[in-house]
Amino acid sequence: MNFREEYRKKLTKPEDAVSIIKSGDNVNFGPFACAPIFLDQHLAQRAGELENVTIQSITFPAVCRSVLADPERKSFIFRSSHFSKADRILHDRGLCDYIPNLFHEGPSYFNNGYIRPDVSIVRAAPMDKWGFFNIGIGNSVIPASLEQTKRVIIEVNENIPYCYGGFKESIHISRVDHIVESDNAPIIELPRDELSERHRTIAAYIIDEIVDGACLQLGIGALPNAVGELIAHSDLKDLGVQTEMLCDAYFEMFERGKITGAKKTFDPGKMSYTFALGSRKLYDFLDHNQHCASFPVDYINSLKNISANDNVISINNAIEIDLYGQVSAESSGFRHISGTGGQLDFVYGAYHSRGGKSFICLSSTYTDREGKVRSRITPTLEPGTIVTVHRAMVHYVVTEYGKAMLKGKSTRERAEELIRIAHPDFREELIREAERMNLWTRTAGIA
Repeated sequence: MNFREEYRKKLTKPEDAVSIIKSGDNVNFGPFACAPIFLDQHLAQRAGELENVTIQSITFPAVCRSVLADPERKSFIFRSSHFSKADRILHDRGLCDYIPNLFHEGPSYFNNGYIRPDVSIVRAAPMDKWGFFNIGIGNSVIPASLEQTKRVIIEVNENIPYCYGGFKESIHISRVDHIVESDNAPIIELPRDELSERHRTIAAYIIDEIVDGACLQLGIGALPNAVGELIAHSDLKDLGVQTEMLCDAYFEMFERGKITGAKKTFDPGKMSYTFALGSRKLYDFLDHNQHCASFPVDYINSLKNISANDNVISINNAIEIDLYGQVSAESSGFRHISGTGGQLDFVYGAYHSRGGKSFICLSSTYTDREGKVRSRITPTLEPGTIVTVHRAMVHYVVTEYGKAMLKGKSTRERAEELIRIAHPDFREELIREAERMNLWTRTAGIA
């Protein structure tokens, strides 16, 4: 087959590509760095012309122009199964709906027909000589969505790295209906959170629990990155990687020789991931790098596959935890902030790994919009707050005041452990509330 000739036949102007979308269609946008930002701008020009078009995405990396062009939601209904900062802004304005999900189940929603796209639009790397467009940087649910969609539009961007698999990290031109050459805008780069002494203190507690040959999963944010930074300068060696998100911390650990994957029992030698977000350095590191392997999310986040490696270490952020041990990492009261993502997948999978441990990390306090300092460890979750991790699944909780291991502990012991690692200014108040909740007696004390 002459792939270049087929490419020319399918090459389409952007306005013609989005013209195939009809009123009532379900349109699936590629997730993360594979989000079709260029074609979204062209679809926005059809606001007022189309009616009741559902647009679905995961962590759209910019404010969706189609949504902004239709504030009354007559043309476009935007939904996301994990919020970016831009999605959160739209949700606050009533312009974005959240889809509750477990990340490892994402492909099954397409395969079982719960989500059935009429059109899928995905940003990808330029076609290779064998007719493949690489989508490894955003893999996750893309393969399942493309298998179930009626028509496929590829938005080509020369800045997308060519990421090896794994499997299902590419789509062949024979499965593509339209190809659009974009403006080749740079891929979104995540700003590096400034690490505080508090972050480094929390990270140090976790480092003490990591052994040579451990397999790492780091969530997004300053705390997991602080752990990566400390590991990069530690004596640990032969670490492995199986993570949903590949971020700069892994690149830095690899550069310093900490990551070899030699002790992995599952996909040995590979840094396995399902999507990548970070700096340009990270994207350049991924390009044609045989050390890295991109897989769909139902493979990476599979509970069976996570636990197949020994000594899995899962490190994730949280917004709030109550004295029962219920963790919220996605909302604060009625304000939705993020999503379940794969946190629950790795909390559960890591615990069932031989020697594995999962850590929920949070600073002991935060300052609210009125400038008042509040505790992140609370008697009960604020009304409306979503539970991300069930209390029975939580393993370790870490603040700058220590780490609490909750497995096998009674509700009373859990409350004692969590109060022990709360900020000292809030401990007496938490004790009073724990007494009221029948979770504390004055004879208990704090170790």
